[in-house]
Amino acid sequence: MDIFVFLSLIGGLALFLYGMDLMGDSLKRLAGGKLESILAQLTAARWKGFLLGFVVTAVIQSSSATTVMLVGFVNSGIMKLGQTISIIMGANIGTTATSWLLSTADIQGTATLMKLLKPESFTPILAMIGLIITMTAKNSFRKNTGTILIGFAVLMFGMQTMSSAVSGLRDNPAFVNILTMFSNNPLMGILVGTVFTAIIQSSSASVGVLQALALSCAIPYSTAIPVILGQNIGTTITPIISSITGNTESRRVAMACLWIKMIGVIIVAAIFYLLHSFIGFAFMGANVSAFDIAIIHTLFNIISTVILMPFCKQLEKLAVKLVPERKAEKEKDVFDTLDERFLTIPAFAVEKCRDLVCDMARISAETFTKAARLLDAYDADGFEEVQRLEESIDKYEDKTSTYLVKIAGKQLAPKDSRAVTELLHCIGDIERISDHALNVAEAAKEIHDKSISFSQKAKEDLAVITASVAEILEITVQALTTEDLDAAKRVEPLEQVIDNLKRQIKNGHISRLRQGDCTMELGFILSDLLTNCERVSDHCSNIAVCVIEIANNSFESHEYLQQLKSGGSQEYSRLYAAYSEKYFIR
Repeated sequence: MDIFVFLSLIGGLALFLYGMDLMGDSLKRLAGGKLESILAQLTAARWKGFLLGFVVTAVIQSSSATTVMLVGFVNSGIMKLGQTISIIMGANIGTTATSWLLSTADIQGTATLMKLLKPESFTPILAMIGLIITMTAKNSFRKNTGTILIGFAVLMFGMQTMSSAVSGLRDNPAFVNILTMFSNNPLMGILVGTVFTAIIQSSSASVGVLQALALSCAIPYSTAIPVILGQNIGTTITPIISSITGNTESRRVAMACLWIKMIGVIIVAAIFYLLHSFIGFAFMGANVSAFDIAIIHTLFNIISTVILMPFCKQLEKLAVKLVPERKAEKEKDVFDTLDERFLTIPAFAVEKCRDLVCDMARISAETFTKAARLLDAYDADGFEEVQRLEESIDKYEDKTSTYLVKIAGKQLAPKDSRAVTELLHCIGDIERISDHALNVAEAAKEIHDKSISFSQKAKEDLAVITASVAEILEITVQALTTEDLDAAKRVEPLEQVIDNLKRQIKNGHISRLRQGDCTMELGFILSDLLTNCERVSDHCSNIAVCVIEIANNSFESHEYLQQLKSGGSQEYSRLYAAYSEKYFIR
């Protein structure tokens, strides 16, 4: 093999791996995190897990990606170890879909139809179609579809380049000696397949390379079979590396991945070579085709799955025994769902952030409700509870914002990019709501500590405005958590009513102050309370407008509010009138 053949081989391998990566990433974006969400919500049903593992892996074209997701799910507490075993087995069969796609390169025939079915005939067409789609498409679905076609075309071109580069090795004595060595020593073949796959971290890619070699070189079954067995073991390196920084449960998932493959290889190899020693399979000396390699790869995974599926519980116990519990391991908390592994599937990572932001909004609304209650009946435990909730909101803001910034640095679909922007906008407003709630609680504490009291009229007015703020918080949380645009459109009319309530209550206080029914000190406290209530409603308005504008694929919030308040919406006027009647200061 001269230097030019070697360079051609390396170039073909680079194109092949790049095409596979491009196609896989586009398939993940096309799925939009939905498949991952389905996996995350999976029950313990064994066959259901197997089918989902098969479907998800067949779609995203990577068992390594599926198992890394499982490591992340278990590490963050979304799933249990036992749920992952059957999914891993389904993923093992699902990953064989790629080898069947690549086996089309082995189509033979001189008829026009057969020629059209050959990759060298249709991949240029796919590449051109994909290029046109990506250059002209305006939505992410079409762009990702175009990128998938381009990725597949690049992958097949790389495969053909590798095949052409090694075509001269068929009669090379050194190359023939290597193949003979693998044929006579299956353990060496398994080792080589394992190491090569571990290096490129993809059994689909390594099987594809073997298929490319089979297209031009005389590779016998006796060489291909042990290499394929080793390739199935080598693919477990990815979840093992991913689990290194994880907790005990996630490392057990990686261990389960390894032992499912190891036990499968040991059983299948032992049975096969034992039968071969007695029967002597005649086909072992024959040369394999790309199609044959796809069959062998699939048969191994099906046979090993059928053998091991009844022993899921035992495999779980084996993983637990091999990976003992760490003595000092941090307790799981809600932020474990922000796993670094999920950054490779941004759509799913965004969904995990949305879940936390929605939890954050609910806690913030609860914080204000508890703080408002202290105005009627103050107690020290209630005040400490408000403080604790406000501190937890600060932690939510820090963790979630940091993670969202990391997501923003990834290649995102337009929908996910808009979602990241929406969540970052909302997090700041939600955090400020909890700050204002703490201010209300501190005002209640001041009133209690100084043994002072508002007039009956002031208490009634405060009850009205705090009730209106509680309702606007409830509507806002509903709009954010369910992406309910109707709920979002109810926020702004109520926000205007709260602004009016603030002015009315202030004017009432000035009148009572002139009559000597109130003091300046209470006036300052009342003014602070009213300001905090108004600010809470302002932040609710910001969140609601953000939900509406994101849904409309726009960020012109000022323009939206101006149109709304100019009287251009009958629905706005109707809601404003209804809320004005409901929250009326007498």
